[in-house]
Amino acid sequence: MGRITELLDDAHARGQAKALPYAGELPPHAAHELLQLAPGARLVDVRSRAELEFAGRIPGALHLEWQSWPGWVPNPHFLAQLAQATDPEALLFFICRSGPRSHHAAIACAAAGRGGCYNVIEGFEGDLDRATGHRNALNGWKQRGLPWRQS
Repeated sequence: MGRITELLDDAHARGQAKALPYAGELPPHAAHELLQLAPGARLVDVRSRAELEFAGRIPGALHLEWQSWPGWVPNPHFLAQLAQATDPEALLFFICRSGPRSHHAAIACAAAGRGGCYNVIEGFEGDLDRATGHRNALNGWKQRGLPWRQS
């Protein structure tokens, strides 16, 4: 079994255990590795433009807002923008700040008939550390040392 198959099988198992309506869940390190190994795979960052400016960006990620700030207004054109910007056969890895918006984006994508939709658990900034009230300490793309840059 190849490494791509191994990583995707793990993601599918996570998804099946939670009865997710999309292909599966990937931890940040697995998403990053798959982006290096799987031709055409795309990381879709669904955070708002404000979040990108203040928290940082992932090089090479496709940015499509799921909701806009202020007001967290849903993007009514999300699926059309996604279809225009990606190959219909591409593996799509959705990421947001901590996982919930990317989860909903993956649900919408799968409901629209796309296969190969995955949520990147932990997100870009990770879970909230209740002791400090801050993110980027427990987990997430940034905390795990994966590539990112300040805007």
